[in-house]
Amino acid sequence: MLSKNKIKFIRSLELKKFRKENGVFLAEGNKLVSDLAPHFVCKMLVATAEWIKSNNNIKAEEIIAVEKDDLSRASLLKTPQDVLAVFETPSYTVSYETPKRELCLALDDVQDPGNLGTIIRIADWFGIKNIYCSHGTADAFGPKTVQATMGALARVRLHYCDIKELIASLGDTPVFGTFLDGKNIYETELSTNGLIIMGNEGNGISKDVAEMVNRKILIPNYPQGNETTDSLNVAVATAIVCSEFRRRQI
Repeated sequence: MLSKNKIKFIRSLELKKFRKENGVFLAEGNKLVSDLAPHFVCKMLVATAEWIKSNNNIKAEEIIAVEKDDLSRASLLKTPQDVLAVFETPSYTVSYETPKRELCLALDDVQDPGNLGTIIRIADWFGIKNIYCSHGTADAFGPKTVQATMGALARVRLHYCDIKELIASLGDTPVFGTFLDGKNIYETELSTNGLIIMGNEGNGISKDVAEMVNRKILIPNYPQGNETTDSLNVAVATAIVCSEFRRRQI
């Protein structure tokens, strides 16, 4: 039986305030919970008895067996599955040295949780282990973002920091950003290390950050010069850019 207080607590995790106060985040769904459980401390696991029996290798500080009706009352999903879990939010040490050694992403006020989750998933696919987020970027541990990552949160570290401060610390390390007046990405030398900055959905990379970019690149439309839509979705653009960087390294 899931108490009213526990239901209230679980549902409160939709709000950043309560996630931060308790140092936890919510994940829902059979595959997502299974993917995250080996990587994060599970504070509470709420699932049907059948799911618990089939996944008895998953450890949690508290395991509550429930009927599907109880799970539905606690769930934030329109169509709940068989399990939800409350995980401890990880705390990573922010190192400004990492982009000097490997390729990293930086997000300048990406605000849509779905876009953020998809970008985390893209980073995971292309072997990018660290994403630096401006303080105006959506919360990576909000329920919508967590769902959109499809488990990639287990392998990609998110660091919230001052993006301008980060860039200033990098010296001559390559800092890439996409701009309409940038150089065609397919004709540009790309590095195995550095920072790729992706901007806000409506405004792109902010002016102050743009002034610090030392490698301006362009994803060209086709045929070049034809009238097309104004811009690409930020997650789509991230996928194209990351794919080209990795293609050069094969």
